[in-house]
Amino acid sequence: MTDNSIESTPVKIHLKTNVTIGDDSDAFELVSFGRFYEKDDAFFLKYDEVQEEGTIHTVVKVTDTQALILRSGAVKMRMVFNEWEEMNGSYESELGTLLLKTKTKKLSHTKHLSKAEGDFNLSYELIMQGSSVGDYEMSINFKEEE
Repeated sequence: MTDNSIESTPVKIHLKTNVTIGDDSDAFELVSFGRFYEKDDAFFLKYDEVQEEGTIHTVVKVTDTQALILRSGAVKMRMVFNEWEEMNGSYESELGTLLLKTKTKKLSHTKHLSKAEGDFNLSYELIMQGSSVGDYEMSINFKEEE
């Protein structure tokens, strides 16, 4: 499902995630190389994550009011973020499809006007099958590869 008429730029992506569950916190960091492109009123980041389960293809779509994270490959997940309302999503596992809900606390982004460079920040509570599974803070910094 790639549209070859859209020009994309190679970028270096630095992703940081902090997860808080009760009194416990964990931090994860990933540096990856991917592609940045713009279409209509959104910008997109595409990158791959290699984990024990296999390769995960991730697409992040960001508009002024909403964000969407799609993951496919070893993990299949769809999460939507909107500061004004709880959004439904899904996570596919070997046990079947689990219903996700996101309660977005903060959604912000900056993008350089003339370069593929900027950041995307997200803070949300993740609810799986009706129960809170933690608070997440995610920041993605992306910069055009020279």
